[in-house]
Amino acid sequence: MNGFRTGLLMAAMTGLFLAVGFLLGGQAGIMIAFIIALAMNVFSYWNADKLVLKMHGAKQVDRTKAPELVTMVERLAYQAGLPVPAVYIIDNPQPNAFATGRNPENAAVAATTGLLKILKNDEIEGVMAHEMAHIKNRDTLTMTITATIAGAISMLANFALFFGGNRNNPLGIVGTILMVILAPLAAMLVQMAISRTREYAADKTGAEICGRPLALASALAKLHSGAAATLNKRAEENPATAHLFIVNPLHGHSFDSLFSTHPKMEERIRRLEAMATGVSSRRPVRETRQARVRKTTTGSVPDSGAGVHKARKNPWQ
Repeated sequence: MNGFRTGLLMAAMTGLFLAVGFLLGGQAGIMIAFIIALAMNVFSYWNADKLVLKMHGAKQVDRTKAPELVTMVERLAYQAGLPVPAVYIIDNPQPNAFATGRNPENAAVAATTGLLKILKNDEIEGVMAHEMAHIKNRDTLTMTITATIAGAISMLANFALFFGGNRNNPLGIVGTILMVILAPLAAMLVQMAISRTREYAADKTGAEICGRPLALASALAKLHSGAAATLNKRAEENPATAHLFIVNPLHGHSFDSLFSTHPKMEERIRRLEAMATGVSSRRPVRETRQARVRKTTTGSVPDSGAGVHKARKNPWQ
């Protein structure tokens, strides 16, 4: 996401946080919420990536511990024109992965042991390229800060439930109850709005980085079914970080599944397959045009329909 979208998201999340603060304590509450939000944003900018990695038990690895994975990430970073991110492995049977970091110079990619176990090398490469795309698109900072503030909004809402709201609130207890219910949902809707777009963009850019859209599509299908069949306890305990993962780590029984931050898997795979078809069809089009030139120079009359390239609908729009 570009700087404008990042700023817009931060403004929306911070505004919601301030609204919760007002309902909690009036003008004093909104000032307190503003100070907390400012401090959280500064803290998140420098530490959110470390917190997320620790939250999910990620361990950093190097060439001696995971030579194939680290070498793969180094190659993809070169192809993407990015600094090499830190590489982490999460000891978790659920196949999944995510990227985090405030900028490309301070980024990290993480994959679970479950992912490394069930995917082929080209599929792992597709997943890592997807995560490199998040870094290249500079939306890792947006994701980590969003998760942090969303969690804080839920915390404030719960605080209001136990300690009451602003006495000057015209809605009184009704306003407090509405805040407790609606504030976390509103925060989740903001996450959902940005997450779908950045997942599509990361799929497209990742496929371009590795050059294998079908390998990424195959990996997504396996990850989708594998994640649905395997409980990720850490993700269930920290649902605000679910949107960081390449596929939704939460199960259907979770409340958050009603507001999934991930696009439909069928649509993601369809777009990647359409992208692969578009790439593979370019060479025959050029060859046909060359054939038409040869036919014209030799006096032959080419077929009126030969070599005509019909415009394809962009699958990413």
